[in-house]
Amino acid sequence: MSGAFAFDRPWMLLLLPLALLPLWPTGRDALQFASVAWLPADTAGRIASLLWTGFAMLALAALVVALAEPGRPQTVVQRTGRGAEIIVLMDRSRSMDDHMLPSNWHELDPNDRLTHLDSGPPKAQMARDLLAKFVAQRADDRFSLMFFSTRPLRVVPFTQHDAVVQAGIAAGGVGPGLADTEVGPALLAAIGQFDHREYTGSRIILLVSDGGSDLSEATRERISNALMRNRVALYWIYLRRYSSPKLDDPAAAQAGAPEISLHRFFQTLHTPYRVYQAEEPEDLAKAVADVGREQNSPLDFSELVPRTSYAPWFMRMAALSCLILLLYRALSLRRWQ
Repeated sequence: MSGAFAFDRPWMLLLLPLALLPLWPTGRDALQFASVAWLPADTAGRIASLLWTGFAMLALAALVVALAEPGRPQTVVQRTGRGAEIIVLMDRSRSMDDHMLPSNWHELDPNDRLTHLDSGPPKAQMARDLLAKFVAQRADDRFSLMFFSTRPLRVVPFTQHDAVVQAGIAAGGVGPGLADTEVGPALLAAIGQFDHREYTGSRIILLVSDGGSDLSEATRERISNALMRNRVALYWIYLRRYSSPKLDDPAAAQAGAPEISLHRFFQTLHTPYRVYQAEEPEDLAKAVADVGREQNSPLDFSELVPRTSYAPWFMRMAALSCLILLLYRALSLRRWQ
């Protein structure tokens, strides 16, 4: 059913004539007197009688309407906000359980530095905490969440309901990390979520990972074409460990480090690409905040508004009418006593 107002059980409205029952004369109303012409007009009594009848009819009518389940049907509303459609693609491999560098690692004695490298927070936990805050601060964005290791795992489809996304992010902390890091299949699966989806504004994939992988030429071509076809920007938050290569290290590039190979491939894309190299918690926080500042463009989206039931309001109306009738009856009995 469509429209601004509808009944789930309209056949219950056939009971509405029952609301006329208070108008039916009863034996209590047929009192025999020889003559009442000499009595003064009882205006207050007539008003009380009318109110009694009116509240009784209102109680019955409101109860019948409530049983018919009135309400506003589920609708789709077009809205405009500022934000983006964001797929959070988070690495769930075993290495993400390693620790980030402590905030003061630059101040440590170089000879004793290695013994303190595991004193920082776990990378996966730190990423989940910051992503949870990131989602909470962006009310107009539509988020999708995916984890990956050797295979992609779709957790939450596109939604604007923050509670669902937050629950998905929290679920990523259950159990230890999985096998290896396979970025290629995960990226293709993430980009594929935009296929056959109407373009309504800025689109990004936020890749959170501490490693790379060697991609075949065919996989690189598929990723590049898919990003262009769906007009998707790629942001990579690279969670670097102390022993991992820096993305701008020429020596590591010559050694064929997969992280650098992946970074250089991303640089050849014909769609926007940004990389953030995070070694310590502060770096990760700055990277997430920077993404939030950049991706704040106009965004058109459809919001599914669930059905709104008006039955409780009619039930309250019926209950209030019955309460008034009970109070009136109690006062009447007290007066006669």
